[in-house]
Amino acid sequence: MTHMDDVGKRRGGTSNNDPSRKGHGGDADDVWARRFMAAAIVQGAGVAGLTIFLVIGQISIIKPEVSRVIAGGGAGTWFTFGYMIYIVVGVIGVAVSSLFYHYLGVRHDDNGFRRGANALAWTHLILMNAGVTVAAALLMLAGYQGGAAMLSPDVGGRGLDAGQAHEIIAPYVEPIAVSILVLLAGVIAGGAGFLLAYRRQNTLIWSETSKDSEAA
Repeated sequence: MTHMDDVGKRRGGTSNNDPSRKGHGGDADDVWARRFMAAAIVQGAGVAGLTIFLVIGQISIIKPEVSRVIAGGGAGTWFTFGYMIYIVVGVIGVAVSSLFYHYLGVRHDDNGFRRGANALAWTHLILMNAGVTVAAALLMLAGYQGGAAMLSPDVGGRGLDAGQAHEIIAPYVEPIAVSILVLLAGVIAGGAGFLLAYRRQNTLIWSETSKDSEAA
């Protein structure tokens, strides 16, 4: 048995070369890592598509232009914040979650543990992606509408002050808050799953080490 095989036995009870650990797309332990990486790729494609639309719209169909709304500040900062949240959480955050699942996604024979870990992982995947997508979309929509309304009429705005612009974005506040809570619920479920997997992994390593010591 090689050193890597021994490490594999200590970490999950099977060798790294054990055929039972191999799935259709690779190591069966990496199923959640692959799912989160796929989600990150989808979110990244969404960001790319949105950016292309904004750039093309900037020179053609979107009036007033997004650049004016961003430069105007005020309510327009909501648009900037939503766009950044989509990139940081929706793309980078989901991709980083994939790395956690890659290093902690240990396969066990305990069906009860596996069901619990899968439930937390599904909750993490669905709520995190849905929450960040809706929250970012609403932030950008509210920011654009409010920021555009504050621009002068000669560039396509309505010349509203901050108080009047607030009346435009106010209906978005509660849906945005709910979306953020959904996002946080997903992140908390993922964190609980990470801790559960980490403790389970350490328990198995300790158990295998104790058996080896007794056998020696």
